[in-house]
Amino acid sequence: MRVAIPLSGDQMFPDLGAHYSPEMIAASGAYSQATYKHSKLPLRIFEAARIATAVINGCIVCRNWRAERDVSFMGVNGGVIDNGDVPDEAFYQAVLANDLSALTDKERVAVIFAQRMGNDPQGLASDEEFWAEVKAHLTDAEIVDLAYCTACWIGLGRVAHVLGSDTACNIPTHKMAA
Repeated sequence: MRVAIPLSGDQMFPDLGAHYSPEMIAASGAYSQATYKHSKLPLRIFEAARIATAVINGCIVCRNWRAERDVSFMGVNGGVIDNGDVPDEAFYQAVLANDLSALTDKERVAVIFAQRMGNDPQGLASDEEFWAEVKAHLTDAEIVDLAYCTACWIGLGRVAHVLGSDTACNIPTHKMAA
C-alpha cells in the first residue's frame, strides 16, 4: 500500500476512513453500495461494464470480484444480483480478454460505453454515431444507470489501485484467486 493503514486479520477491506478523510470515504462507500443495491441494469450488463472498467483501472480486487458471489461481503443482500442471469466464469474471462463475441448487443454496447467513458470521455460525448447505437440498444434509464455505475467504478477502482488498497483485500474468494 502506498499509504499506511493497519489491516486486522478479520477486516475485509482496508479502512481508509478510520485514518484519513472519513466523511469523503464514507460518501464513496455509500456510492459504491448504491450501485449494487439500486442499479436496475440486468446483472450481465452490469458485470460486463464493471469488468471492462476493472481492466482499464488495473484494480486487482475489481478484476477478481464477482457480484453474485462477493456482494454479500459489502453487507448487501439482493439488489443488482437479483436482476437476471448470473454470468459464468467464461463470461468474465472473455470480457477480461476484451473478447466481446459471445455477448449480446446490449452487453457489447455497455462494455464499449464503459471503455470509452474510462479512456475517452470527450470522444464518447461527441460520437453521435455511437450514441445512435447506444440508444438502439439501451433505454434512457439504462444509459443513466450505466453512466453512474461506470463513474463509481472508474473513480473508486482507480483510487484503490493508485493507493494500493487493491492488494490488501482479505475477501476469501480473492485470496483464492491470487
